[in-house]
Amino acid sequence: MGLLERLQSKNQNDVQTGNEQEPAPLLEAEKLQKPKQPAPESVKPATKQKKNNSEKTKANGDYQELKNLTFKHILKERKDEHIEVIVADLDSILSEILEANPNIAKGDYLERLKKELTNDLTGYGPINPLLLDDEVSEVMVNGPYQVYAERRGRLELTDITFRDNEHVMAVLEKIVSPLGRRIDESSPMVDARLSDGSRVNAIIPPLALGGPTITIRKFSKDPFTVNDLIRFGTLTQEMADFLEACVKAKLNMFVSGGTGSGKTTTLNVLSSFISNEDRIVTIEDAAELQLGQDHVVSLEARPPNIEEKGAITIRDLVRNSLRMRPDRIVIGEVRSGEALDMLQAMNTGHDGSLATGHANSPRDMLARLETMVLMAGMELPIKAIRDQIAGALDVIIQQSRLKDGSRRITNITEVQGLEGDIIVLQDIFVFQQSGVGPDGKIIGKLVPTGVRPKFYERMEREGIHLPASIFMEKGE
Repeated sequence: MGLLERLQSKNQNDVQTGNEQEPAPLLEAEKLQKPKQPAPESVKPATKQKKNNSEKTKANGDYQELKNLTFKHILKERKDEHIEVIVADLDSILSEILEANPNIAKGDYLERLKKELTNDLTGYGPINPLLLDDEVSEVMVNGPYQVYAERRGRLELTDITFRDNEHVMAVLEKIVSPLGRRIDESSPMVDARLSDGSRVNAIIPPLALGGPTITIRKFSKDPFTVNDLIRFGTLTQEMADFLEACVKAKLNMFVSGGTGSGKTTTLNVLSSFISNEDRIVTIEDAAELQLGQDHVVSLEARPPNIEEKGAITIRDLVRNSLRMRPDRIVIGEVRSGEALDMLQAMNTGHDGSLATGHANSPRDMLARLETMVLMAGMELPIKAIRDQIAGALDVIIQQSRLKDGSRRITNITEVQGLEGDIIVLQDIFVFQQSGVGPDGKIIGKLVPTGVRPKFYERMEREGIHLPASIFMEKGE
């Protein structure tokens, strides 16, 4: 037993037996030599900290009470007024409420309160500043107390929080209600979009254990152009010229890549090359494409209602689009049985169609297409499916999000046809990585492989001229 334990044991025994001894009196010399013991340091800050915590609690209580009273006042007295008028009059509203409630201290939180009230009234609550920030490309709400943002390809934890789960749900209702969508315990998942086209996915308890979870993929107010992608390093000028020629030659093109790799942005850029004289039909789960042509018909899928009826799928829309006299069909994402209808459309005169899908490589995209065709419920032999794919697709564009957060087109691949049971692919452009810089940036370049595609002569016949040098690496 250690010394401290023995002393503690002795003190306890002395107390139990009544033998607790009084301390021996100090000698006079000891009294003179022994310095006066100051109050323990821990006591002073504790008292001060307790006071500070009390003041902070009072300020937070006043802040929340004033905010609640303000909302009640607006709902009761100003509900028929335009939101912009209410926001402009927030100062007088707050002053009126403070005068009527003298128990609420007028603290230094008023500016923060005005900002939060403005965000709640005109935008999407606490995350509104992130949605207005052009540097933020994605916003992730993981319950009320954890909000992440993606800037320049990097995730960072923000200091933004919601009050509670109900606050997050109120923001969600504001997002989905104008679209005729709903989210509650009976329908706890939803795909939606904001007015600017930004994609929204939400999932709530009981499926999301940490509280309502929102993921918002933002889109630029001004759609990215091909020059922007060249500036970002997503592709080169030669690749851009080649892709523009492919679109104008009405080749069927497929953009594949992982989540967040930039497929939709690339699809937008490819769509911008389509002639203004063409009738374009776009088909999406949630409308995101921002096409600038005059003759665009946008179709959006619809989820089932509360009775699990009324759903309109992407496949339904693809079938319907064939009766709409389209010059071009653009499908936001192929993920199921609509792959069969898309391939049949490409094989029956609807040239120049564009679509995206999830895959890690061009070869993997072909395998996924086979699987998706089988999901249509047609028991087709693999050889017949590969015949359809090889006859329908001309070009696969593989997009990747690299470890440093940058988005690059890593392959532009020609689908050359079927040899035996194998679909033959040939890379036209590839991304060659040479290393990683000291700042973690990927070092590499996009280069042509030196192979001219088989459809080069077809382009020439249609009056689309590309210099042969575009397929040769510089310096050759």
